[in-house]
Amino acid sequence: MNTIARTPQDIGTALRNARKSAGYTQKALSERSGIWQETISKIETGTGSAKLDTIFDLCAALDLELNISPRSKGADIALEDIL
Repeated sequence: MNTIARTPQDIGTALRNARKSAGYTQKALSERSGIWQETISKIETGTGSAKLDTIFDLCAALDLELNISPRSKGADIALEDIL
């Protein structure tokens, strides 16, 4: 699974897709990661903010890693829109 994430909502969607692909419920991922189920729900729906440590904990629980690379050409999203 390779996903380009440019917004918090994109990260939430990627984590939700990975969770479902792994066959975990939010509750199971909560138990596996130590992150509250409510927090997972907010991250997945893009309705809450999360510490970077929380994102890394969820990635670890889902056997994912975060790769940083140059932005692909043709992206019209300004940095200010992301932050």
